[in-house]
Amino acid sequence: MIKLPLVLLFTAMTALSWGVYGILLHEGTDRLGHSSLRAFIGVGIAYFLIAVLVPAIWLGSKSEKGHWSVYGTILSLLAGTVGALGALGVTLAVAFKGDPIYVMPIVFGGAPVVNTLVTSWINKSFSQIKPLFLLGLVLVALGAVGVLINKPKPSKPVAANVKPVAADAKAATEDVKSVDEAKVEVKENSNPFAIGASILLAVVCWGAYGPVLHIGQTKMGGSRLRPFCCVGIAYFIIAVAVPVMILMGSPDDGFELGWWDVAPGMMWSIFAGAAGALGAMGIILAFNYGGKPVFVMPLVFGFAPVVNTFTSMTVKGTLSQITPYFIGALLIGIVGAVTVLVFAPKAKPHGPAPTTPPTTPPTTPPTTPPSITPAST
Repeated sequence: MIKLPLVLLFTAMTALSWGVYGILLHEGTDRLGHSSLRAFIGVGIAYFLIAVLVPAIWLGSKSEKGHWSVYGTILSLLAGTVGALGALGVTLAVAFKGDPIYVMPIVFGGAPVVNTLVTSWINKSFSQIKPLFLLGLVLVALGAVGVLINKPKPSKPVAANVKPVAADAKAATEDVKSVDEAKVEVKENSNPFAIGASILLAVVCWGAYGPVLHIGQTKMGGSRLRPFCCVGIAYFIIAVAVPVMILMGSPDDGFELGWWDVAPGMMWSIFAGAAGALGAMGIILAFNYGGKPVFVMPLVFGFAPVVNTFTSMTVKGTLSQITPYFIGALLIGIVGAVTVLVFAPKAKPHGPAPTTPPTTPPTTPPTTPPSITPAST
């Protein structure tokens, strides 16, 4: 039975956690000399601590409902794998010179669509998708795109009223030429095909994450900690073991920061991983109280970018620069999220169990006592 208030509470927990994930990870990446691979290791360490060690200790000392199953374990590991690969896709898209102003809107807008298609395919409920649900899905995507595109930009510092005087016209012309050449070089260094492939990886993986995790949890008898532990193991393998092997294979990668410079960046990255792990736990709890991926995940992907934008504006002090377009996009996303929640397709109902008529014992004719004839004298 669904407990809607708890479902919404834990859905909001995920949206808040994943909303601040990017900000924390960006800070960690900057402090690590823009080494996204090392920041990704910090994320994996946090997942290992929160999603592997803590559940393992809890399960070792206390009992929890549910049970381990081979199929549930495999699916939960698969869910953690696609979640980690989705995060890697976003990281690669930015590393290939993709501008976050369009990378994140595409990811947050496309992932709910993939989630709906995967969930409907699993539940065989394509026939129950209503036009209003599709409209809500489109509104969620448009709202996420509008919020991220129209978010206020930090104001540029006003230069003093002093006109720069070039040493000579030739020097000024050379300066402009060098700037133009640098812009052309940056543009040429971008790889549109690699950016598109990375975005597609993130959209498909994050879209499939919720449905796969939901099935894994179901196959474990509704357990909360067991699938969470599997997600943490998958993150540790992909975000810690693999990057460490890559870095060990290329020790001379130009990374020259000392330990005291690395520690703050790694801590920020671990904070980002902690936010991601808490968001994963929020999804599991939402499922545990009856939430379905078909409306839980669109709500998460609808509100997470809003949280990200408001948090970013608060940090940068740009809340006063909110525009009507931003407010309109925010309202569109909220209306779409409510529409998705109300008109979400239900799982195809199973037919009632066949009833067999009660069996009655065969009737036998009543027996009459044998007639007694008096003996003849």
